Amino acid sequence: MKIAVVGATGMVGQVMLKVLSERQFPITELIPVASEKSVGKKVNYNDKEYTIASMSDAIAARPDIAIFSAGGATSLEHAPKFAEVGTVVIDNSSAWRMDPTKKLIVPEINASSLTKEDKIIANPNCSTIQMVLTMSPLHKEYGIKRLVISTYQSITGTGVKAVQQLENEYTGTKGEMAYPYPIHRNAIPACDVFEDNGYTKEELKLVNETQKILGDRSIAVTATAVRIPVVGGHSESVNVELHKEFEEKDIRKLLNETPGVTVQDNPDTNTYPMPIYAEGKNDVFVGRIRRDYSQENTLNMWIVSDNLRKGAATNAVQIGEYLIENGLV
Repeated sequence: MKIAVVGATGMVGQVMLKVLSERQFPITELIPVASEKSVGKKVNYNDKEYTIASMSDAIAARPDIAIFSAGGATSLEHAPKFAEVGTVVIDNSSAWRMDPTKKLIVPEINASSLTKEDKIIANPNCSTIQMVLTMSPLHKEYGIKRLVISTYQSITGTGVKAVQQLENEYTGTKGEMAYPYPIHRNAIPACDVFEDNGYTKEELKLVNETQKILGDRSIAVTATAVRIPVVGGHSESVNVELHKEFEEKDIRKLLNETPGVTVQDNPDTNTYPMPIYAEGKNDVFVGRIRRDYSQENTLNMWIVSDNLRKGAATNAVQIGEYLIENGLV
């Protein structure tokens, strides 16, 4: 199994290599790919050094799978070139997510829709993945009418430049700014760029991707996305209005039985999800599950996950695993 990792030197790319190793992905030949300025440099995988290849050399090598995490422009330009030589592309950017001809996959929810004809597969946005993994069983059982989402997102979602900005601010060092404001001791209610309707791209991703993954355009979704000075993962406060009445114990049971979800919910012992504990783990953690007494058939929950893992690298690797296990590559 010949695997290319495009964007291998980036923050997500590095986690991608780590996850591939941890999950013992069946790689016989690894082709790390990065920008032209990185070609010839080395990356480590399983205690072995690999030389970074150029995009053209990687395409010529005809890998079985290419996992992309190098930004939307790179994906738009090069993913079709890999697909043309028979490679299956799993793309972590926003480039193909809302393309009606491309599938947007969270393996636990909708991997069964994949076929051998799917040569470019979209990996959803990090904040979407962790939420829909907990929403999918609720939607199947009760039907979701409306979601009101507030996110508290890690600076790692912006990238290494943002991590450096926070570290500089901790130490009082002047340096390059990833954000227009300080992030240390601050919360910035603007993730990604603003659209004409006043929402950011990140907020609209939560709306559109959720409807596409759950296969239901009737679900009403609204979101506010906020960047906070946290490294370990994204947190989300989600208010869920259901079509049917529920018991809290049944919601907990349903989530406990959902693959990839861990329920941490005991106020008596101060047990609830936090990014400091989610960091480095592949699961999505959910807690603070409680009825919303202001409205019928509605509950609140708190969802946390490592955005570089299940929110990006782990989900992409799981798609690759599904393709192999089901003979689609």
